[in-house]
Amino acid sequence: MREKTDIVRCPCGTGRAYAQCCGRYHAGEDAPDAERLMRARYSAYVMGDTGYLLASWHPGTRPARSELEEPPGAPVAWLGLTVECHRATSETAAEVEFLVRYRRGGGRAVRMREHSRFIRENGIWFYLDALGIE
Repeated sequence: MREKTDIVRCPCGTGRAYAQCCGRYHAGEDAPDAERLMRARYSAYVMGDTGYLLASWHPGTRPARSELEEPPGAPVAWLGLTVECHRATSETAAEVEFLVRYRRGGGRAVRMREHSRFIRENGIWFYLDALGIE
């Protein structure tokens, strides 16, 4: 896992300092909306923060283990995140469409587009599932 103190700029791409961006959520503050939760989850992938990924996943759809805990394969280098759309579908539900870029091992860069659903329970946002991944 990457040391959080080594991060100056937040991996989520806002250009803000990690401590004032996703670092707040990784430290325990609740994300105020689905987009910021999604950005914090991306940053957790970059940093290998399995605990945050599982804690921010809705208990009804959360896997027993994070894929970061799976036996290591070729290492993943996260290259960037672009949020394409964030829309509230109700007071307690939202969808985020985003594009991530990554490279596994020494291979070519890969672009993955995902359309994800988020739900808010008791004032806390959770990742629910992906409607589609390309």
